[in-house]
Amino acid sequence: MLRNSTTQRDVTIDPATVELIVRLRRELTARGLDAGAHTIRWHLEHHHGLTVSPATIWRTLNREGLITPEPKKRPKSSYIRFEASLPNECWQSDFTHYRLADGSDAQILSWLDDCTRYAISLTAHVAVTTPIVVTTFRHACQKHGEPASTLTDNGMVFTVKHSGWGRRGGRNAFETELRTRNIVQKNGSPSHPQTQGKVERFQQTMKNWLRAKQTQPETTEELQQLLDEFATEYNQHRPHRSLPHHATPAARYQALPKATPTVGSRERDNHTRIRHDKVDKTGCITLRIASRMHHIGISRTHAGTHVLVLVNDLDVTIINAATGELLRELTIDTSRDYQPTGRPKGPQKRRKPPNQ
Repeated sequence: MLRNSTTQRDVTIDPATVELIVRLRRELTARGLDAGAHTIRWHLEHHHGLTVSPATIWRTLNREGLITPEPKKRPKSSYIRFEASLPNECWQSDFTHYRLADGSDAQILSWLDDCTRYAISLTAHVAVTTPIVVTTFRHACQKHGEPASTLTDNGMVFTVKHSGWGRRGGRNAFETELRTRNIVQKNGSPSHPQTQGKVERFQQTMKNWLRAKQTQPETTEELQQLLDEFATEYNQHRPHRSLPHHATPAARYQALPKATPTVGSRERDNHTRIRHDKVDKTGCITLRIASRMHHIGISRTHAGTHVLVLVNDLDVTIINAATGELLRELTIDTSRDYQPTGRPKGPQKRRKPPNQ
């Protein structure tokens, strides 16, 4: 009976190569790195001068009992893929939790280049906040240049467009930073982390590497040292299966020209919103701009009045909700908290002279 011509033949390789394949598999796994057939093939070719096909490596690992079947794994062909064509065309960001040796929780903020998978920034924190996001982003821009766009989920450290009515339509400090730099902000659909799949997968690789360390970090400072070590390993020494010829992210990032923001691309990108508020007993209302609360003076005579607040970026119009009377128009001075009315202060009480 003739053998089907489409059936793959089992290529025989010498015992020394089999032993080397098994050793690479175990060493890479112990270090928390990818140990798939394609990665092992890259190490064989670049470090040992051997050329073995991924299929032969996979069959060798399978015979040695080093393959774990995953019958329910979703096929790669079912995913809709996208990829930036140049470095700095899009940076993905997310943060994840990591448990320290004493049981306390730390958070790791990642910035990843979409095109080259280059780890732009990795920082450890007790808790990630919007000011931390802005600070790390500025440092990354100083070192690597500004990206043309960013892609994140809808966490409130990145955007407040899905928050409560009091903030919806406004901007937090990170959103304001991006608009000031003419950087396009993109957010994935709610409850759909696959949109940020590259940074999600990167974080999985990072945490596997961290967990493989025999000595676990006890502080965020020790965790940061490990993150710096991982970034060097990941960017400069680890082959990346998604890149052409399994290049390292650093080699790919440095070889290509960098994208930059388009000047004026967000000049008409104004955030407008309508707030319902009530003048407090001091004659003020509050408004959050770029993650900072501002107090807007109206008048004590309007204390308790329900108002509509029309906001177009920094331009604010305040209207009596019942009568439609215009109470105040102003442009927010972001350098100060209280926004005075500009009217002169009323008469002050005369202090009684002290008793002789």
